[in-house]
Amino acid sequence: MSEIQILKVLDTFQSVFRKLNIDYNVMRKILEIKLTMDGRRIPTILSQNAKKKEGNQFLKSLWIYALYGLVLIPFVFLGDNYLFQVSIIAGIAMFILMTSMISDFSSVLLDVRDKVILNTKPINNRTINAAKFFHVAIYLTLLTAAFISIPAIVFLFTKGFIYFLLFLIEIIFIDLLVLAFTALIYMVVLRFFDGEKLKDMINYVQILLAVAVVVGYQIIIRLFDFVDLEFVYHFSWWHILIPPVWFGAPFELVLNQNYSSEIITLSLLAVLGPIISIFLYYLFMPSFERNLQKLMEESSTKKKKKWTLNDLIEKLICFSKEERIFYRFSSIMISREREFKLKVYPSLGMALVFPFIFLFNNLSYQTLEEVGQGRSFITIYFSNIIIGTVVYMLQFSAKYKGAWIFKTTPIQKHGIVYSATLKAFFVRLYLPIIFVLSVLYIWIFSFRIVPDLAVVLVTALLQVLISYKLFNNGRYPFTEPIETAQQGGGATGKIIVLMLIVGIFAILHLIISFIPLAIYGYLVVLIVLTGILWKMIFKWKLI
Repeated sequence: MSEIQILKVLDTFQSVFRKLNIDYNVMRKILEIKLTMDGRRIPTILSQNAKKKEGNQFLKSLWIYALYGLVLIPFVFLGDNYLFQVSIIAGIAMFILMTSMISDFSSVLLDVRDKVILNTKPINNRTINAAKFFHVAIYLTLLTAAFISIPAIVFLFTKGFIYFLLFLIEIIFIDLLVLAFTALIYMVVLRFFDGEKLKDMINYVQILLAVAVVVGYQIIIRLFDFVDLEFVYHFSWWHILIPPVWFGAPFELVLNQNYSSEIITLSLLAVLGPIISIFLYYLFMPSFERNLQKLMEESSTKKKKKWTLNDLIEKLICFSKEERIFYRFSSIMISREREFKLKVYPSLGMALVFPFIFLFNNLSYQTLEEVGQGRSFITIYFSNIIIGTVVYMLQFSAKYKGAWIFKTTPIQKHGIVYSATLKAFFVRLYLPIIFVLSVLYIWIFSFRIVPDLAVVLVTALLQVLISYKLFNNGRYPFTEPIETAQQGGGATGKIIVLMLIVGIFAILHLIISFIPLAIYGYLVVLIVLTGILWKMIFKWKLI
């Protein structure tokens, strides 16, 4: 087995572990069991058709990370401004590795299930902590190796051995920083929250991390000015807070022999930052492990039922008692089920951020007033590209075994269940995003775009219906195991098609915006079409 081969590498260092008061034999056995169990876990990135798989699914997904690594190659041909090109490369690498940590390895970092067994055995905490650290490190190493293999070979032949060697060393430091930073963020959350509140906070932290890494590499690009076909860098004190710039500095220092104090400072941070981070992680790991026990606690406080705006919306958009019941049920599932939120909420964060990223790209050659007079409000359509992903995820739940309740309930119209679920998604997840975006877009473009925003809202509802028809497998919502969420046949292809449909809506909207008053006729057509399709679709029964 490949896991055993990986452990044989650790065997050569067993004397070092024993000197550190780590029971190597026990640690190895724990790792062996963990790695074997992981062979049954489906990575978030993997999309395959079969329900049952043999072998380690993570290892089988590494080729996808190898394809992601191809994105790094073009940046190496940006001349000899190593600070710029390596900062971009490091930013992309940190984005891929950090999102992988969030989606796949957070469940490992925050796993408390083994404590029931291990804490009853004569095993010292240092051994248990070492097993957890190397469990994550092994997978992070494999992922990184797949991600950088092709780019590293290209760098070797195009930039030389020194560039290649610096790249490999820095990737190791990036891995350490990503691992330590993710763990340290969770430590802070664990320190101040407990029980149910803590579990919710962890979800929000994961969402913020996903959004932060996307915004981060946009900031990197804006650190440089493009002058006479060259990227010019001007140091500011706050650049020391941006890790990708740290990793670009050693290349500038060694290859361009730039010995300025700013480059030396950033180069030192590239080395000391990851080392200090991993040392702090090791130092606080015992406290981290103790606080993980809070994840096993359940909140004992009961909240009184309060009237909310959602109750009013429920009465306005649900036209029968049955639909209101399932709307309420779906709202609870969407807002409380952590596995669902972990899979979906980062996408919602992206939907909030992406429109502004593409909108403010225009500010590099236009003033805010000039942008406000144009038609860049079409960028708000980027918030709709997540609709297909979320509608697809509505099929899945960690509590799927409770699906029997649907078959025992005397539902007169079965389609009403999914109708209520889609409405709950639209109101609870999509409307808050589009509301925030609309307020900010109106501030930028003035109230003249209110009809355009109404069109975006209706096309989003139409997109929900299209997504439902593409993904509906004839079953009730929340009735499929969430572990199989990435195994849907052709799901990735369908999501791409839905993104293209969003693009078609955006282009059509842009064309219509050039015709005076046509936007109002387009809005009426969309409303009528969406209403007709909603009635047609939800007459059909689910099995």
